[in-house]
Amino acid sequence: MGNSTSRLYSALAQTLSSSPAPQQEEYSEQPADVVSIDPDDLLKECEMVLHNRPARVQRAFAFPRNNMPSTHHRPIRVMQWNILAQALGEGKDNFVQCPLDALNWAERKYLILEEILMHRPDILCLQEVDHYFDTFQPILNSMGYHSSFLPKPWSPCLDVEHNNGPDGCALFFNRDRFELVDSVNIRLVAMMLKTNQVAIAQTLRCKETGRPFCVVVTHLKARSGWERFRSSQGSDLLKNLQSITEGTGIPFLICGDFNAEPTEDVYRNFATSSLNLNSAYKLLSEDGQCEPPYTTWKIRPSGESCHTLDYIWYSQHAFSVDSVLDFPTEEQIGPNRLPSYNYPSDHLSLVCDFSFNDEPDRLL
Repeated sequence: MGNSTSRLYSALAQTLSSSPAPQQEEYSEQPADVVSIDPDDLLKECEMVLHNRPARVQRAFAFPRNNMPSTHHRPIRVMQWNILAQALGEGKDNFVQCPLDALNWAERKYLILEEILMHRPDILCLQEVDHYFDTFQPILNSMGYHSSFLPKPWSPCLDVEHNNGPDGCALFFNRDRFELVDSVNIRLVAMMLKTNQVAIAQTLRCKETGRPFCVVVTHLKARSGWERFRSSQGSDLLKNLQSITEGTGIPFLICGDFNAEPTEDVYRNFATSSLNLNSAYKLLSEDGQCEPPYTTWKIRPSGESCHTLDYIWYSQHAFSVDSVLDFPTEEQIGPNRLPSYNYPSDHLSLVCDFSFNDEPDRLL
């Protein structure tokens, strides 16, 4: 390894011994002494560390029919991903077909970083982040991202021995492309009660076009039997977002693990809201009306769990979808499902390229 790669390796190698950061309400400060990291160097390091693992899953971009992107500006790449909290993967989630050493953080962090580096998103929305301070904030800051983190008020990670602190939602954006106009941290309410789920909503301005938009990351309550609860959380989030942009017409990009199939009320509420939202991954289907068959696929003691729970919503009067990253096939995922030696999470990443419409004020 050259000096640059050695420095990167040393910076990452200390993460396992780092102490958990003190718990606070929100974290969006940017370190003043950021040392730049070349993403290509880091990608090479990932490949080197992972050379004994099976080749990563190959995925291709698909190009929706009848899309009408702007031809004047480069697209905005958005990545949505529940990366699987380390404490939950090792201590709580009980993936019965996944060998424990496949979840070793010393290597799994490189699988996560490799997935991000392969796609180089302009906006990155993550859930179940419990290594924010020792891995994701320093590494992504060094690659030119602004970063924000909002932990769950009570994180199940804290029940796991030797945890790395609470998990939460994290939002990163490319500082070269966008400037931060406003940031709001939201603790979601359901049935008039504050809940353990959160959201970050940030208004950004595109430096190239001058256009503002609001990007949101969230993670709703998990498990079957909580459908009404999720619906109430979703309604509260929509109410908050309408308040944030009231009267401005600022469009949205909303990313999250909703823990909800398309048949649930919370999905229908987003699809029919006054924000004029559409789900980008519907455009993979032949008719543009159906979500993919799965965004998560795992095996637990209770059996196989294959569901569509993750979404990227966009204001369709303001944005067009240029392309979406297709999902691996069942054969590519393999009989033991996710996570695995070559994929670090039980959720698949969603990646979309968006362009501003030339007529943003015209509702489609």
